[in-house]
Amino acid sequence: MRLDKFLKVSRIFKRRTIAKEVSKNQRISVNGRSSKPSTEVKIGDVLVITYGNKELSVKIKEITTFATKETSENMYEVLEERKLN
Repeated sequence: MRLDKFLKVSRIFKRRTIAKEVSKNQRISVNGRSSKPSTEVKIGDVLVITYGNKELSVKIKEITTFATKETSENMYEVLEERKLN
């Protein structure tokens, strides 16, 4: 699944356009590599997202093409969340 679509379906970002913008500006890395919106992600990948004044690290646990609010929380595991100065 594309990175921007995963971020939208998992509800890490509310809109796919925002997910695209953040990844275009090289604020998302997949397994330590800077990524584009079209980067393919798979189960086990670790995403580090820098957005606003926080950094979020998540590990992908499940990939589905559609998720409700309740099931979207099962798609990833938050490894670390920290505020940036």
